[in-house]
Amino acid sequence: MRIVTIIIFLSLAIFSSSSYSAGEGDSGQPITIKSNELITDGKGKTATFVGKVVAKQNDMTIYADKLVVYSAEQGGDVEKVEAFGNVRIVQQNRLGTSGRAVYSNKEGKISLYDNPRVNQGKDVISGKVITYFIAEEKSVVTGGPDSRVNAVIYPKTKGKDGDRSP
Repeated sequence: MRIVTIIIFLSLAIFSSSSYSAGEGDSGQPITIKSNELITDGKGKTATFVGKVVAKQNDMTIYADKLVVYSAEQGGDVEKVEAFGNVRIVQQNRLGTSGRAVYSNKEGKISLYDNPRVNQGKDVISGKVITYFIAEEKSVVTGGPDSRVNAVIYPKTKGKDGDRSP
């Protein structure tokens, strides 16, 4: 289903930011993070990037007001990554936006909260929460009393040779 394809890039975005520990995504590529400030907390096992955060790996870029990376108590692997405020995840013709995004390494999922919306080309999906389960390649978009799931999907047109083209 095309909706799954739209959501997949979200997993790559946040998952890539922690791929050095999980061994997935573009793990061989460097991750560049720029921000106005970096606060590390050895006891709390966090690194917090604050102010106009731009995290880039390959052709994937994450923008946020704040990005917090949580390390596990044992081994120092990434346990969780949270992006807060004006979250934008960009890759080619795909754009995900939300107020908050959370990647959980243990649960293998990425969730977008606070007015999440994903665009791929002209196609759009939104709801109350958009969650992508990485291992299952499954996405769930939930609504709520004040926010129903909304999807706008444009049919593909057939090209001259009969193939479907975007």
